[in-house]
Amino acid sequence: MDRSFLDWPFFEPRHRDLAAALEAWCLANLPVAHGDVDAACRGLVAALGAGGWLQHSGAGEGERLDVRTLCLIRETLARHDALADFAFAMQGLGMGAISLSGSAAQREWLNRTRAGKAISAFALTEPGSGSDVAATNSTATRVAAGWRIDGEKTWISNGGIADLYVLFARTGEAPGARGLSAFLMPADTPGLTIAERLDTIAPHPLARLKMEGMILPETALIGAAGEGFKVAMSVLDIFRPTVGAAALGMARRALDESLSRVQSRKIQGQPLADLQMVQGHLADMALKIDAAALLVYRAAWTKDQGAARIMREAAMAKLYATEVAQEVIDMAVQLHGGDGVRVGHPVEALYREIRALRIYEGASDVQRLIIAGSLK
Repeated sequence: MDRSFLDWPFFEPRHRDLAAALEAWCLANLPVAHGDVDAACRGLVAALGAGGWLQHSGAGEGERLDVRTLCLIRETLARHDALADFAFAMQGLGMGAISLSGSAAQREWLNRTRAGKAISAFALTEPGSGSDVAATNSTATRVAAGWRIDGEKTWISNGGIADLYVLFARTGEAPGARGLSAFLMPADTPGLTIAERLDTIAPHPLARLKMEGMILPETALIGAAGEGFKVAMSVLDIFRPTVGAAALGMARRALDESLSRVQSRKIQGQPLADLQMVQGHLADMALKIDAAALLVYRAAWTKDQGAARIMREAAMAKLYATEVAQEVIDMAVQLHGGDGVRVGHPVEALYREIRALRIYEGASDVQRLIIAGSLK
């Protein structure tokens, strides 16, 4: 793989050292069998924890999340095994609110997720809201014992296997986004049920959750009441560029597979790589990958330099990287011919894996609205 991007000024020596060490770990441990997805994810979380990689997924007291590190890890894992990227990403996204706003007691859970001893999840999306976080309908009502939670969440990654969820619900301090709060919800809380497991074209642990008369203690509140939207956006601000990084890793793998294919496959006695049209396709793939990488690591670098918000940079990185990764992978399938659609081939798996990245953590058209809004 072309690793020249690591010499870009976005990175420090520690990032290059981490990338080299993680590459060696991936070569020794990935990919894993995906037959039993729940078991595979549990095993990946444990392995990533034992390898020390999950230490980067959260920030302890006095620490900061390093977004360039998160992006490098997600890019590398996604290039080797998309499910490994999923397992890492959800430990970070699931506990992002605790990393940024959690109390000392709540951070005890963070110690467990960073060690790979507990699985986390981010429970934001609802059946009627999708990317519109302000339309959350789940309610949290103050009661003598703390908070009563009622409602549903859906498309929750790690739903059904998570040990704890960060849940967003309406507490009603104000209309719309200003009336939401965030809560830490252990998976064994009475009143929480897994209403449905959800199957997708690229199997991941996903579920619809139902909360009926569920009671959480006062200490479950993350930050202050009414600040849930701010908490959610601060988490997505950090993790949206990392979605672009995962897409970037998949696109790099698709290009690598394509280069190998066109150099070994012959047509009319000459390698496909000698055909001018094929060379044009390869050039387009490489161009799109480098452009995506520049946007992803610009966003990550900007946040790491201390920017309070990177909504525009994160939206550009997430939108462009996921869209062009889809195009790169589609061309890889085309260059592979029949093998490209054969179940079990790397580019066939990439074709299924990439599609969801254009939807979750803010669909592509939502990112366009954010970018347009930043121009006013």
